Amino acid sequence: MKSEKISELTTNRLSVYLRCLNTLSAAGIKSISSQALAEQFNLNSAQIRKDLGYFGEFGVRGVGYNIVDLREHITKILGLDRPHRVGIVGAGRLGTALANYKGFGKSNFSVVALFDNDETKIGRRVGENKILIYDVKKMPRLVGNESIDVMVIAVPAQVAQKVLNQIMSAGIKAVLNFAPASLNARLDVKLKTVDLTTSLESLSYHLARPQSSAVTNYGRKAQSEELTEINEREL
Repeated sequence: MKSEKISELTTNRLSVYLRCLNTLSAAGIKSISSQALAEQFNLNSAQIRKDLGYFGEFGVRGVGYNIVDLREHITKILGLDRPHRVGIVGAGRLGTALANYKGFGKSNFSVVALFDNDETKIGRRVGENKILIYDVKKMPRLVGNESIDVMVIAVPAQVAQKVLNQIMSAGIKAVLNFAPASLNARLDVKLKTVDLTTSLESLSYHLARPQSSAVTNYGRKAQSEELTEINEREL
């Protein structure tokens, strides 16, 4: 693996590649070239080769990538070769919906606890897996007892920073935030925010300006074509 820092965009694309490889594997396909992978899943072959090149040499010239081997490599790169135990702060509609989401298990994530300060919710169990809702005051102890290594924030914006501070004090280093707020995390804590409202408002902008959106999409297509022409090793 190269010593240069890997961008979050690159790791996001690796996740997409892994999903594509899982689909191919389920269909019984054994190998595929970067070009065929790009064409089948609307990706960019040059970008695929560049992203994978950060982590080593994969594939055979003229043959392509062995799907099983590449899946294993990407799984390890993303740290998905070991289980991750997730806690959710906020047992409202969003928090309980996330706890019930069955897709986490496919990526080796499992929700093991919910936390809230509402006494009417504490002690209840949620979903098919009967996940217990704990008093948020017990979070520091539960993080250790349940080996939680990822926390999700699903609380109102006005208390999100306070919750993040509690999470960081409990020793958590990876946090996914669904609160519509800009939060400040320590340098040793990875914070990722999913702001649904901002995403919808961005879509609204493009609906309000269809010509501008078309120009933007054309620019992206041109950029993609330029990347494809990069003189890189073909697989």
